[in-house]
Amino acid sequence: MSEPASISLGIAGRYAQALFEIAKEENGLKALEADADALGAALAASPELSDMIASPVVARDDQARAMAAVAAKMGLSVTTANTIALMASKRRLFVLPQLVADLKARIATEKGEVTAEVTSASALSADQAAKLAASLKAKVGKDVKLNTTVDESLIGGLIVKLGSTMIDTSVKAKLAALQNAMKEVG
Repeated sequence: MSEPASISLGIAGRYAQALFEIAKEENGLKALEADADALGAALAASPELSDMIASPVVARDDQARAMAAVAAKMGLSVTTANTIALMASKRRLFVLPQLVADLKARIATEKGEVTAEVTSASALSADQAAKLAASLKAKVGKDVKLNTTVDESLIGGLIVKLGSTMIDTSVKAKLAALQNAMKEVG
């Protein structure tokens, strides 16, 4: 890991720990989880928002006003909104994506959940997602939260990453394996 990335993770980790502990003391973990999900979705959906929080050109006050407006529009909890305001005043908004990831990990650990990264060739139906989550729960013995993405280049099948385990049942991987086997024969 590069040094700037580890510094960003350290900064995000400190804010995440403080925010998590405050929310836990106030019995606000559900609200914090909703805030983290909403912020993560907003950052993923809006490249402009991601660019604004990372830009050294945007003035600190402008970033603070913009994030206050975003927090109000999204209906974020007071604790989360105050943390974002503090981060803006300290010029630390660039670590917001890492903060969201850290919060999600802390909340999942608190709830006894694990998160599985699932990439599929087409969007999973609710029934398919529920069956996949149930079979993964049977394997690991904990509740499994699915983080799904779609990659049409897989042609068919799934790639599931759960902790250090990766299961690749995609047609793309099977075709690549077949191609390698054919190279060995010829």
